[in-house]
Amino acid sequence: MNLAVGIWLLAFLLPLRSAKISPTSPPMADFTFKKAERLKSLKVIGGLFKGGQSFGVYPLRLFWSEHPPEAEPGGAPVQFTVSVAKKNFKSAVARNRIKRKVREAWRLNKHRLYRKLEGTERQFAFLVLFVAKEDLPMAQIEKAMQTMVHLFFKKNISPAANPPGDGQPLS
Repeated sequence: MNLAVGIWLLAFLLPLRSAKISPTSPPMADFTFKKAERLKSLKVIGGLFKGGQSFGVYPLRLFWSEHPPEAEPGGAPVQFTVSVAKKNFKSAVARNRIKRKVREAWRLNKHRLYRKLEGTERQFAFLVLFVAKEDLPMAQIEKAMQTMVHLFFKKNISPAANPPGDGQPLS
């Protein structure tokens, strides 16, 4: 009996292990937060505060700027970082907890933006600032992140925001 079960399992599992995703299969959303997607450059972060654009969806505020594609060839379409004010949350434990929540909300929702950026060579730097004075539930943070991603796309990526011809007047 045990030998028969073992043979059946082996016959069932071997095809699954050797199965590869074909290039024609539909792309799955990538719910990871890779090292290439992390924004760590102090020069870029400083530039976001000085010359970047921003908008807010409570309890988050997004600072962003576009990078030239040659800056990071083959890099992630969006590099992302989070900041929580020490003024509002004195305890490092509280700040780190909020940062984890915001990163998790980004990880779960970035695929919506990446799908829209697929055909382009555009690259962005995002800094999300948590502006609330108290810790909020994950559901509220995630809802704000979804709204923020949607608004960013609507204002900056949608075809209406970028007319054909790279902004050059049609002649």
